[in-house]
Amino acid sequence: MMEYKGYIGKVEFDDEAEIFHGEIINTRDVITFQGTSVAELTKAFRDSIDDYLDFCLDRGETPDKPFSGQFMTRIPPDLHRQVNVAATIAGKSLNAWVTEQLQNAVQHVVAGKADSRKHVGRAKPVKKTR
Repeated sequence: MMEYKGYIGKVEFDDEAEIFHGEIINTRDVITFQGTSVAELTKAFRDSIDDYLDFCLDRGETPDKPFSGQFMTRIPPDLHRQVNVAATIAGKSLNAWVTEQLQNAVQHVVAGKADSRKHVGRAKPVKKTR
């Protein structure tokens, strides 16, 4: 992940084309970038965001900002009840409790992804037998 001016870019590598390509993931507008090296990719990422902001300014449009911090979600009524009970038991508002649970989930996913990267390409220990 890359971040610049509040915009977050997700990067992938195309091994056939031997190029990094990315997309801004926290806006509805489509903003892409690419490069053949980390330095080139970083410059293209920042340039794409700056170009997008300039384009919006030139057209008199408001750029699509990164997320506002509010989202609506629909869940089954029974789950809604259970979540409310859990928040009450924890002594928190429903919003505070849900925010905490989402933060924990994100940390878990990010930590799991970091752990999986640590093991890529490493040989597994082998037990010696006599």
